[in-house]
Amino acid sequence: PILFPIHPRTQARITQEGFTEIITGSRITCLPPVGYLQMLGLMQSAKLVLTDSGGLQEETTALGVPCVTLRENTERPITVEQGTNTIVGVDPVRIKDCVEDIFNTGGKSGRVPEYWDGNAAVRIVAIIKQLYLD
Repeated sequence: PILFPIHPRTQARITQEGFTEIITGSRITCLPPVGYLQMLGLMQSAKLVLTDSGGLQEETTALGVPCVTLRENTERPITVEQGTNTIVGVDPVRIKDCVEDIFNTGGKSGRVPEYWDGNAAVRIVAIIKQLYLD
């Protein structure tokens, strides 16, 4: 299934533009907004994530889930260079080709970037100690 946790503004825009019937008659299941932990669970179980969110680009990289970004650029280039993120823009053909490639090949085998190990606080404390206490 295709799950779409939908923001209220997005829902309003879908209604305003007359797309409600298209979505209702499709394989897309619209969900109300979900919390952070529930979203992580949805992403971890996903075959891929389509997004325009910078935060989700990071989360999918950390989870090792292929991410297709529907924008022309990203403020998180490390997710493309080292992670699982592919930027495709908004061209339907590019989006379709990328999604099909992920379904056929599993997508990019990115890795978690070096400093995304959960130890930032330890490194920060060590630097502060070195600068001010040694």
